[in-house]
Amino acid sequence: MTKNVITSNLQTILLKFLTKNKKADLLTTYLFYLENKFQMKPVLFIREKTIYQGEEEIIKKLESQGKLWRETEIKIQVGQPSVNVATNKIYICPFTGKVFGDNTHPNPQDAIYDWVSNCPENMERVDGIKVKRFFISEDKDIIKNYIKKRKDPINKIVFSSAVTGKLFNSKAAVISDFKKNQLKVLSLIDVPSQNRFQIEENFMQFIQDQLEESKISSFIESLGSNKEFTPYIDEWIEV
Repeated sequence: MTKNVITSNLQTILLKFLTKNKKADLLTTYLFYLENKFQMKPVLFIREKTIYQGEEEIIKKLESQGKLWRETEIKIQVGQPSVNVATNKIYICPFTGKVFGDNTHPNPQDAIYDWVSNCPENMERVDGIKVKRFFISEDKDIIKNYIKKRKDPINKIVFSSAVTGKLFNSKAAVISDFKKNQLKVLSLIDVPSQNRFQIEENFMQFIQDQLEESKISSFIESLGSNKEFTPYIDEWIEV
């Protein structure tokens, strides 16, 4: 059996944890140790109902599958701006660049729906009926584009969230919004016992590998060299 060496810093963290959680059993303590050893921050991808080892894993997966963001071209219309510095949310016609702001129209969502329904530039059809497609954005950098009064319309490449469909000025903004609104940070302690969500395959394999009896025994043996852990180890063995 390979000797498991626990650094003095990790031992200090474990002692603080056990002092605060006096009834923590062996498995709970071991999972807390793993979380700190590997600097793990498991996350739940709410929409997919799946737990991943961390933000980096889910973001890499979705990016590789083209399911996180997409480049989108928007048209910015000429004339008097329909938004201002107090606008927080806009609805955009992709065919003309017509935009309605949440503070400049009494019902902007109904307005954009009516607009694209009757828009002559909208040539998209499904079963002969006009597609009621429009963009939504709460990104301040996107909104700023519509505040300026322009002489000529311009086309601009922006990024849409593949999860929510909302527009953002950059990929970084899409990812930031995804982390904030689509991911929930969990403790590794809570992951194995949950039954409401599935665990991503590679993460599940990692947990199973770390829960091998030999590794847990090595963990106990390593702690045994520090007498401060003796009362906890005796209790674990007794149980």
